[in-house]
Amino acid sequence: MDFRLSEEQEALRESVRDFAREVVAPAIAEHYEQHTFPYEIIRQMGKMGLFGLPFPEEHGGMGGDYFALCLALEELARVDSSVAITLEAAVSLGAMPIHRFGTAEQKAQWLPKLLSGEALAGFGLTEPGTGSDAGGTQTRAVLDGDEWVINGSKAFITNSGTDITALVTVTAVTGTNPDGSKELSTIIVPSGTPGFTVAPGYSKVGWTASDTHELTFDDCRVPAANLLGARGRGFAQFLRILDEGRIAIAALAVGLAQGCVDESIKYAKEREAFGRPIGAYQAIQFKIADMEMKAHTARLAYYDAAARMLAGEPFKRQAAIAKLHASTIAVDNAREATQIHGGYGFMNEYPVARFWRDAKILEIGEGTSEVQRMIIARDLGM
Repeated sequence: MDFRLSEEQEALRESVRDFAREVVAPAIAEHYEQHTFPYEIIRQMGKMGLFGLPFPEEHGGMGGDYFALCLALEELARVDSSVAITLEAAVSLGAMPIHRFGTAEQKAQWLPKLLSGEALAGFGLTEPGTGSDAGGTQTRAVLDGDEWVINGSKAFITNSGTDITALVTVTAVTGTNPDGSKELSTIIVPSGTPGFTVAPGYSKVGWTASDTHELTFDDCRVPAANLLGARGRGFAQFLRILDEGRIAIAALAVGLAQGCVDESIKYAKEREAFGRPIGAYQAIQFKIADMEMKAHTARLAYYDAAARMLAGEPFKRQAAIAKLHASTIAVDNAREATQIHGGYGFMNEYPVARFWRDAKILEIGEGTSEVQRMIIARDLGM
């Protein structure tokens, strides 16, 4: 139960923290204003090995673990969430399914490019009419000879339409189980495949420097060998991926919450009112103290979930708790940081305005807060 970081972990955290402050911070505001993808930042992250953190060296990874990824995500999100979510989705939703369930051939084909950051991958689960009801998947894939023919659509898919997107893994109905339920499978669809169309990027409230699209599949044909994992195991596979991803999203949310503390302390020391810095007033001190308390407790929650996962212990409930709590306090801290900044908090030149817009999606993406409560309750036997 010792949550102190090792020397190697501290070195990683400091390295990513320096990168976020020195490279990401000066450049990201312009990308938000112009709604452009920060390719130059992503390339540098690839050179740092961030996309390969939790993967074995045999496939081009860094030989680290999932907790290392979480530490990197927290530090990136202290400065910007668009860059952080690009990394989170690229690793936990893009490369991880291939690492967990892919064949030797699939791993050899895709992982080296994904783990180096040379290429990105999307995870095509959510659909326009299903949302949290992932079991309600309508996209279908029919085996025609040695090819899968895919028809359907996906919504809100991260990293699915960049110039370096190599593939999207798609969940689809591939048949009917003996009990009459849908047989769900996961299939790799390379970018540029005929019949695979990427719609223009969404106009979003936040995360405006990340890449998000709706996808359509119209008689899209891919080789039968593109089946990822066993046929009919798609539902179980994406549940495992989402459980892990919730820990990563919790880490990202903690980073945003801590960034709100950082910016509020800085502003409270500089801004004067009635002859003194506003940080000298107890009202502001208490707000910042509460923000720090929330970030600290949320950090312990994701540390605990990650430790259980890496120890091979059940972690579904702890991951849901971490994601639920961290996303809630991220929204809280963003609101309070904006309040502390007053009118300047509503101006885009201040990072807290970006944090405020970015925070809300954390209560929705990769499982809404309501879904997290369902998971926790069910795990308690209710």
